[in-house]
Amino acid sequence: MGCGSCSSGCGSGSLPRGCKNNGACGVGGCGKLDFFDWLADMESPNGEPTFPFAEVRFKNTRKEFFKFPSDLELHVGDLVTTDAAFGNDVGQVTASEELVRIQMRNRNIKPDDKSIEKILRKSTEEDIEKWKAFRAKEKETLLKTRNIITELKLDMKLSDVEYQGDGAKAIFYYTADSRVDFRELIKVLASSFKTRIEMRQIGARQEAARVGGIGSCGRELCCSTWLTDFRSVPTSAARYQQLAINPLKLAGQCGKLKCCLNYELDSYLDALKDFPDSNTKLETKKGVAFHQKTDVFKGLMWFAYPDQLNNPIPIEVERVKKIVELNKKGKKPEDLKDFGLQLVVEKQPDFENVVGQDDLKRFDKPKPTNKKKKKRKKPFFKKKRPDKNA
Repeated sequence: MGCGSCSSGCGSGSLPRGCKNNGACGVGGCGKLDFFDWLADMESPNGEPTFPFAEVRFKNTRKEFFKFPSDLELHVGDLVTTDAAFGNDVGQVTASEELVRIQMRNRNIKPDDKSIEKILRKSTEEDIEKWKAFRAKEKETLLKTRNIITELKLDMKLSDVEYQGDGAKAIFYYTADSRVDFRELIKVLASSFKTRIEMRQIGARQEAARVGGIGSCGRELCCSTWLTDFRSVPTSAARYQQLAINPLKLAGQCGKLKCCLNYELDSYLDALKDFPDSNTKLETKKGVAFHQKTDVFKGLMWFAYPDQLNNPIPIEVERVKKIVELNKKGKKPEDLKDFGLQLVVEKQPDFENVVGQDDLKRFDKPKPTNKKKKKRKKPFFKKKRPDKNA
């Protein structure tokens, strides 16, 4: 689709691209919160009127719901001019009608809410040209504002600037650890840029979503492509998944724990319900064994004696439960090795170099020089010396 609603500079046309499925497909643009409108081509049952609401995306991941006139036909990718608190704005339609009804119901937004603004019209060439002009000023405004913040010595970080479609207002997105006094800053910005100023504080995760980037998995950040619900990620999520508590590996580009730690957490919690508590101690006649680690997928638990911590014994979960039941009855087995599982170590393939080029520096070695002097070949026929007496 024609993008123009994010900071990646993918274009600004109003016609959808991608699979060209009559405007229902939202792929092919910048990849920010795209999805497929699976209800776009369905007719309303019994001739009921269509749901006159649409979802409009502005710069990056900012989305809002708007009401549009019944005589206006909208498709995914259309640029529309919407009503705003001061003047009007330009955004891109991402969903309309019945799919928006479901989304509004999930977010507890009622259609009769008076705070919902209206879509005025499809954007004209004049609206788009003015919108492009103010979008081109955002980078320059961002750099100037950062210099002003440095001069005023404010403890904040400015991450993005977004102009309204008609330039009547500019939104400055920032992050800060504490409260910031903006009175002097707003005066300087208003006199410098001649527009209304709105300072909007966002979190570290929202900042990463607006800026974008590539994660350690090699793909675009989830928060900037499809994720809209930023839930807190506790360190216990890593412990349940048997991950090492290494902040360098567990933290994302926002500096917080990665959101993907929550994706498989429920599956791990369901699987761990069949495992004994990690604080379980197994009593034997040889001594008390302590739990060391757990393999959820293989269903194994490792226990070790205090004097043999380097030699843990893998035991299946069912056998661990049997030992716990024996301990409750006052019985102690002889040794954990009787219940242990002997793991077969798979032999790794041994790769041999059949070419014989083992040394990486083989081309750096100088070529050997033949220091032996070449012997002069003797002629086959010897020349006779002239006789002196002749």
